[in-house]
Amino acid sequence: MMLNPWFTSSHLVMLGLQLAFAIAHSGGAALRPWAENYIGPRFYRILFALISLPLAVILIVYFFNHRYDGWQLWQVQGIPGIQPLVWVLSAISFLFLYPATFNLLEIAAIQKPQVHLYETGIIRITRHPQMVGQVIWCVAHTLWIGTTFTLVTSLGLVLHHLFGVWHGERRLSNRYGEAFETVKQRTSIIPFQAILDGRQSLKWQEFLRPAYLGVSIFVALLWWSHPLLFVATSRLGW
Repeated sequence: MMLNPWFTSSHLVMLGLQLAFAIAHSGGAALRPWAENYIGPRFYRILFALISLPLAVILIVYFFNHRYDGWQLWQVQGIPGIQPLVWVLSAISFLFLYPATFNLLEIAAIQKPQVHLYETGIIRITRHPQMVGQVIWCVAHTLWIGTTFTLVTSLGLVLHHLFGVWHGERRLSNRYGEAFETVKQRTSIIPFQAILDGRQSLKWQEFLRPAYLGVSIFVALLWWSHPLLFVATSRLGW
């Protein structure tokens, strides 16, 4: 169905999927203290993953299959240097997105999942690295694709992560109180602001962790498998 020459129904579907994911993800995070009291941290983590991961996969597949829907606002793919720029920005975005949580055994519920109050590594740059990484990813992919669908998708993702900043700070403040206020004073939401203000300093040795090597390998595999992913998702017909 064509609602408008530039606003196809897929735009609304994507916004609906993002809303469903935001409710499940942020709602699940809000319910964590209550849920862990009743079902335990491990079962909560498993249940949270069973709800969030399928929704995330649906979002990714739908984005792949409809990324060129709507109007083509700009076309820069043929400009020299744009493709390397997009890949560099994408790689940087993953460095912010994924090492934000280093306790992989807790994520998989092998160890007891806990809430941590960090002030090291990438948190010295920004205390909300996932938001920063998502913004960088959205900028890179919106620049590369240049369609209204991609722009709408990016705006939805950024708004969700900005809400996540407010929501996350509220939860950490309720949980840690004065300790979190101290962390807030020594860190910043805007990247590098606390460092430039002299409230924080980088310690490069903190970045020598397996998580960063893992992300680097992941980015390389993603670059190699991009064509295969497009073929695989197109067969789903969503």
